[in-house]
Amino acid sequence: MFNAALGGASMVNAILRLPAVKARTGLSKSTLYALMAEGRFPRAVRLGRRSVGWPSGEVEHWLRQRMEERRSRFELEIPHE
Repeated sequence: MFNAALGGASMVNAILRLPAVKARTGLSKSTLYALMAEGRFPRAVRLGRRSVGWPSGEVEHWLRQRMEERRSRFELEIPHE
């Protein structure tokens, strides 16, 4: 699936469960849910009555955005000669 809204990235349709999202992001469950509540992390998809997951493409996009923000901040901190 091709999604122009994500910069033309090809989205994988895999659904990541919480342990995989925690491992991929390095964030705790409480931090993930706090970021979701603030609108700063992709919302979980309800899979059943007691299960949720996150589209892997959305998680990867979120991670790429964090890296781009980091690079931008790093470039601003280095004085250019």
